[in-house]
Amino acid sequence: MKIGLYDSGIGGLSVLQEAYHLLPDEEYIFYADTDHVPYGLKTSEEILQYAGESVGFLIEKGVDAVVIACNTATSVAVKPLRERFELPIISMEPAVKPAVEYLDAASEESEDKRVLVIATPVTLREEKLRRLIERVDVRHRVDLLPMPRLVEFAEKEQFGSEETKAYLKERFAGLNTEKYGALVLGCTHFNYFKDMYKSFFPENTRIFDGNEGTIRQLARRLSLSPVNNDGDMMEHIEADDIVKRTEYYTSGRRVDNPEVLEHFRRLHVRLEDMRCLR
Repeated sequence: MKIGLYDSGIGGLSVLQEAYHLLPDEEYIFYADTDHVPYGLKTSEEILQYAGESVGFLIEKGVDAVVIACNTATSVAVKPLRERFELPIISMEPAVKPAVEYLDAASEESEDKRVLVIATPVTLREEKLRRLIERVDVRHRVDLLPMPRLVEFAEKEQFGSEETKAYLKERFAGLNTEKYGALVLGCTHFNYFKDMYKSFFPENTRIFDGNEGTIRQLARRLSLSPVNNDGDMMEHIEADDIVKRTEYYTSGRRVDNPEVLEHFRRLHVRLEDMRCLR
């Protein structure tokens, strides 16, 4: 089957990476709306317009399903997109539920631990996330923290820069990070920085993202069988193979420039390194 993945920028490549791990035999088109990134600082009306144009483009390319690999676009646009288009549209959801369940099932040491959700300002202000938290956070131990500039750093490949480190230090400065047993990444761009989060939180703080759950939902909707890797996060996929097999677009333009493809290859290398960090 041909599957389209859409994001505001390069964050959704982390969802594509997971798709190649779990559904390696499918055909993938990746659409990054780089003309309008970051979405986290846009109005809801603007995001809805961009999402409609992007999904419509993928449908014209003949995809059998679309994955909105963007928490911000999901929070604003998934309902009207599903009303507008007939094919399956799979959305992202911050992994709050598995994070809460993890703490509930953990040892007594985690009894008083909390969950921190980091995301874009739009995702945090939308009702979709608040309804999710109300439903699963019965003990009221989920905290929210906006990270508006992290998307910018990811787009610029500033994964370990001093500016990025200083930004994370400033954003986490007002928190007692020792009290958090789970960190939820509510933006697909945030997957690039997993190693950096580790330096701010206790060693046993677990990192959650929604990528695996999203692809498994895609598999269920399309009646596909995900690869059973028995939870082996270390299984490696070569970035060169992903780039060769994927059809990339940036805001409607086919990516065939060697420099841009090399940029994507580097991003896939980074994501493969970050994927095993939990």
